[in-house]
Formats: sequence, C-alpha cells, structure tokens
Amino acid sequence: MEIYIPEPKIFACKQSQHLAEEIAKHYGISLGNVITSTYSDGEFQPSFEESVRGSRVFIVGSTHPNSDHLMEMLLMLDAAKRSSAKHIAAVLPYFGWARQDRKDKPRVPIAAKLVAKMLETAGATRIITMDLHADQIQGFFEKPVDHLFASTIFLPYLKSLNLDNLTIASPDMGGSKRAYAYSKFLKSDVVICYKQREKANIISHMELIGNVEGKNVVLVDDMVDTAGTLAKAADLMMERGAISVRAVCTHAILSGNAYEKIENSKLEELIVTDSIPSKQNSPKVKVLSCAKLFAEVMLNVNSNKSISSKFLM
Repeated sequence: MEIYIPEPKIFACKQSQHLAEEIAKHYGISLGNVITSTYSDGEFQPSFEESVRGSRVFIVGSTHPNSDHLMEMLLMLDAAKRSSAKHIAAVLPYFGWARQDRKDKPRVPIAAKLVAKMLETAGATRIITMDLHADQIQGFFEKPVDHLFASTIFLPYLKSLNLDNLTIASPDMGGSKRAYAYSKFLKSDVVICYKQREKANIISHMELIGNVEGKNVVLVDDMVDTAGTLAKAADLMMERGAISVRAVCTHAILSGNAYEKIENSKLEELIVTDSIPSKQNSPKVKVLSCAKLFAEVMLNVNSNKSISSKFLM
C-alpha cells in the first residue's frame, strides 16, 4: 500500500511576508494562507486557513524587536502543533535577542537561551537560521539547528567587484574568526578593530590592529544596528590610508539614525541581506536576497538531503 506524504507548506509571519513569498517562489510552491485577527488592545491571533495535519510546515519569520515579532512566531508554532503538523520548522532568517547570549555582568538574563526554550516549547521541531550572533547559541537548543552562512551570498558579490589589494577587516575582536574565514576564500590580508564601549551602542575608543594603507577594505560583521562601529571604523581606516572601505553585514537592523551615520561616513557601500525588512532606501546600502539560500536548504531538509554545501564557512 502506497503511503501518502503531504506536500510541505510554507507560512509567513507578517514581518517577513515579502521574504517568505520569495522563498516560496524559489521553492516552487505557493505561500500558505494565514489570517491574523487583532483585538483593540493589540492582542493578535494567527490562524492557518488550510489543513496542516501530517504535513511538514515551515514558518518564516525574523524575531527582531519589537517583541510582537517573536510572539507571532511562538503563536504560529503553537497553532501548527495543535493542528497536528508532523514536522514544524521555525525558519528564522534573523534570530533576535541573540546579543544576550551570556551573563556579562551580575543579575542579567540570558535572553538567547530563553528564546530557544520558548521556540521549542511552542512546537518547533527544527530551527533554520542564518549567521547567529554567537555560534554557541546552537547549543541552547535540544532540537536540530541548521545554521546557514550568508558568506554563500556575499562572497560571489565581493569577487565580482574585482578589488585589488583587498583586505578583510573585523570591526571587533569577537568577529575575527568570521573575518579570517572570508580572507581564506578571498586570499586576502586581515586587520582587526579593537574597540571599547562606554555602554551599549556607544563606543568610547577604537584602535586599528594591522595596516590598511593602499588597501581596499571590506569590514565583515553579522549585524549592523546603529552603524556607529562601522562609521567610526571606516573613517579611521580612510585616515590610515585605505583606498576604499565597504562593509558586509548579514542583518540590517539599522535603528535610530543609522542611515544618517552611513550617509555621512566614509563607507563606500554597505552590503546586507533581506533577513530583516528594509526600513528605508539609501544609495549606499545594497541588499542581496537570502530567499534562494533558504529555499534550497528547505528543499533539502524536506527530502532528507545534505545541506553541508551551504556551510561555506
């Protein structure tokens, strides 16, 4: 007797609607139908308007603040679990709250661990995400985690620029591993920025470790929030004799006056993915889509094929 295997289904949280549509298009299926009802006090309730019983469900949604984005993902996971979906993958192009991955002072939460537990409790049987702020966050989950790298998107673009005297830079000591990985593929030198923070998002001092004179520099980081670090690093490198400075950052949070800082800085270009919806346009910001990467991984997950080729770093 032939066993019927339901088609996989892809659903979108509201904040990632456009990206999910592009993922579904690359995957080759239509995006599933979800209706969200909202009460007058702001409480909301997502509802799957089609059966998911026995299906493999992919729910696409980045969990950047505000907290409604995380809450929507949790509610949709719970709805899928209570609707008898067989496999439920939380597809998180950007895993929010990840900067709180350890206790860096007394009496503070480890939010990344808390979020991981909430996702699993809500019903996620698999996590698919990209460029976590810290690799060890994978260990916060008891379920399988597919941790993708945006380098598979960025490296072909950087190669297409044909930059001479290329140097890869890390904007801080913590990102040195990522910078060295890029430099290995691009066969380039590496420099590192050493920075001291007065408090969150405010830099009191920055120094450069390495030589950038006569170099085309590419700063590499997992996210850009206020853009203060990138702007300061770009200005410092140009003062030290760099020919040009670009930045590659996977997740474009770009809060506050980040766009203004980018426009006024010596940065020639900021290259990001669409893991977080763009708030506004800027001639200096180039967005590369991660939809095809996620679609290919989801196809392989559904057919139980290897996805190691997507782990370029």
